[in-house]
Amino acid sequence: MKKIITIGEILVEIMATEPGDGFLEAISLVGPFPSGAPAIFIDQVAKLGQPCGMIACVGDDDFGRVNLDRLAGDGVDTSAIVTHPELPTGSAFVRYRPDGSRHFVFNIRHSAAGATGATPEAERLIEGADHLHVMGSSLSTPAIVELALSAADRIHARGGSVSFDPNLRPSVLATPGTRETMDRVLARTDLFLPSGPELFLFSGAATEGDAVAELLGRGIRAIVVKDGAEGARFHAEGALVSAPAYPVEEIDPTGAGDTFAGTFVTLWLRGATPAEALRLANASGALAVTRRGPMEGTSTRSELDAFLGAHA
Repeated sequence: MKKIITIGEILVEIMATEPGDGFLEAISLVGPFPSGAPAIFIDQVAKLGQPCGMIACVGDDDFGRVNLDRLAGDGVDTSAIVTHPELPTGSAFVRYRPDGSRHFVFNIRHSAAGATGATPEAERLIEGADHLHVMGSSLSTPAIVELALSAADRIHARGGSVSFDPNLRPSVLATPGTRETMDRVLARTDLFLPSGPELFLFSGAATEGDAVAELLGRGIRAIVVKDGAEGARFHAEGALVSAPAYPVEEIDPTGAGDTFAGTFVTLWLRGATPAEALRLANASGALAVTRRGPMEGTSTRSELDAFLGAHA
């Protein structure tokens, strides 16, 4: 089977137990939970039995170890995850507001995650890879950007492929240099996985159909629009496949898009039909939101099949 790799941030998430606005007073917290968008993605890939690995950096601390233990235990090749002797593992504190929105306090750029870069172990992982998955949230430093672009070019040169999940807010895209970086990644993308309105961050079109046509015209092979409770849609030249979401009780939506992407990319690389890949990916995202903790929602194929059987 093809080996999938990703590059980017690993962190822990610590969650407020009660909804409210921010962290301006002492409150009860639960965690740490293993987290980081690319880490959640690659853990889901591993749970499906696909060869995979990650290039990242964690601190020499308990937060780093809880992530390394989880990833390695689920089958991820962690040989290219560096343990930094001084910088701490990245972190995210999150509190849900009464309206369901979230307030975050991040330490990523100035943590060990920000020190991710080229190493001999990373070079070996890239040389053995067939597919690279890029998360827009991970492209926070010039070293990570250049490593991701170099990896994409090298994997393409061997006949491999690249998927790209922008995972960005419009305000982040407005940061100087970010637009140019995203366009450089998009130019190397085979499978594009935007969430809802993110599709229009890369196109001036007014409708989904026109935006898709424009992006496919740039050389992207396929586009999957993730739309939460509205399901997901697969677009390719001359093809449109839609799949509804599965109704579940939402406990924690963090990581649902990453588990969806991990499942879809894995099935896409295995040659599944778009309809089958969407069906399993929607099940993966649905299961993810029923569990507290971003990486707690990753699922094995048997768990996905059981879920689908219950929702047949």
